[in-house]
This record gives sequence, C-alpha cells and structure tokens, in this order.
Amino acid sequence: MRLSLRPSLTGGLLALLASVGLLSSSTAPAASDPVVRKFSYGSHARQTVTVYGDHGPALVIVHGGYWADDTDWSHWARWFAGQGFHVYDVDYRLNSDARWPAQRTDALAALDWVARHSGMRPLVLGSSAGGQIATVAGGYGEGASRVRGVVALSPVASPRRAWADGGQAAASAKQRRLRTEARRLAGCTPAACPAQWRSMSAASYASGAEDAPLFLVHSVRDFVPPAHSRDLSTAALGKGLGDVTVRTEQGAAHGAALLSSPRVRGAVVDWLRERAG
Repeated sequence: MRLSLRPSLTGGLLALLASVGLLSSSTAPAASDPVVRKFSYGSHARQTVTVYGDHGPALVIVHGGYWADDTDWSHWARWFAGQGFHVYDVDYRLNSDARWPAQRTDALAALDWVARHSGMRPLVLGSSAGGQIATVAGGYGEGASRVRGVVALSPVASPRRAWADGGQAAASAKQRRLRTEARRLAGCTPAACPAQWRSMSAASYASGAEDAPLFLVHSVRDFVPPAHSRDLSTAALGKGLGDVTVRTEQGAAHGAALLSSPRVRGAVVDWLRERAG
C-alpha cells in the first residue's frame, strides 16, 4: 500500500469536548504543545493518523463516537504527549462508510503503520466504540505480537449486549442510539447474521497468552455498563490471559470523561508506563 504524507498541522487551542460527552477545556488538565503531523495509512479519506510529539513509547488512540462520529481527542493526545508518550491519534472508516470488519481492518493497518514508523510495538487507548475496536485489535490473531497493552474507557466490548440494552423500555437515548449504530455497523440484526455480531464481540477473540494485556474502565452508571468489560475479562481469564484489570468508578462518566478524575488519569498513565517497559 502506498503511504502519502499530508501537510503538517499545528495547534495549541483546547478542543471543546462537552458536546460529545468529553471534557471542556476548563476541566481538563493543561495540555502540552508538541509537534503535530498528519499522515495517511490508506487510500480512504478517514484512514489517517495524527502524530503528537517525537519521542517516547508509542501510544495509539482510537476515538469513540458510536462508530458514527469523528470525536475530537486532540486535547488528550497533547496531554498524553506531555506525559512522555509518542501519540498516534487514529481515524478509521465509520459505519456510514463501511460495515464491520472494515473498522478492524483499519485498526490493524494503522497499528502496522505505527510499528513501522516508530520502530516499536505500540500501546493502545480506545474509548467507547473505539474501545471495542481497540480490544478486538488486542485479541485478533496474536494480538500481543502487535500491541503491548490496551486501555479501554467504557468499551462497547459486546455490541450484541448494547443491542439488547438499547431495546429495553427503560433504555436511555444514548443506549437507543448505540443500538441503532451497532445495527448499522453490522449491516443486519443479531437474528439475521449472528456470526457477524460474534465477530464484533471482543470476547470472541480471547485466546490466552497471545492476547495483549487489558485495563478496562467504566463508571457505575455508565450508559455502556461495566458488564461489557466483566464479560470480556471472564473470557480472557478463562483462556489463560493473566493480565486483565476491570476498574469501576463512581458516577456516570463515560469514555474520555473518565479521565477527568486524577485518580483514573494516574492509574491509566502508570499502567501504560509499566507495559511500555
């Protein structure tokens, strides 16, 4: 595949994140102002990676947004670069562009691109729908051969569970939308194509020591409930993967908003640094 270089981007302004359930610049910790560059890892317009900084362990960020929205992680990318990571913020085809497994294909291609250009096996941080993609990438094939470890914030580890939860009478608007977007991602209902939905579940890829370590975080009242990660943990541990942590925080924070807690931020950074070696 021919890789093309896109013009360099610069920026020092904080992104306004509240509209997508992330943090506002007033509550997020100060971000550094690293060198920012943007590249293509494929031919589609969304197959891009924005690189922050020029040194440190490679950290790939996979954004969330119901598989349907391009959410802005630029502030947190800068913040992690300020913590000493060489950050690669990856975009991928949305469910309006292509059905699953296009998103898995894009994640694997982006990870290969990062490994070639950084000369190292990266860490991965995924949020919400991006957490589903990240955990799948960490378990697909010999995931540990391409990924040092996966942090997932509110991962939709089981789109099938999200489908069921979103169909309940008490489902929130966010849960109903997640159900709709999971259906669009699959291209069919679970009854019509069960194998497609199984392939979207991170637990389906659990195989043991070949999988990347996992650090999974939810809040108690997360609209993507901790059961997603508990099920994934059970599957991974049952296959013999010993390095799995499921952390549950008080409140209702979702995805990147979990990083508003200094305790969570510290735990995430410590875990990443330990796995970076």
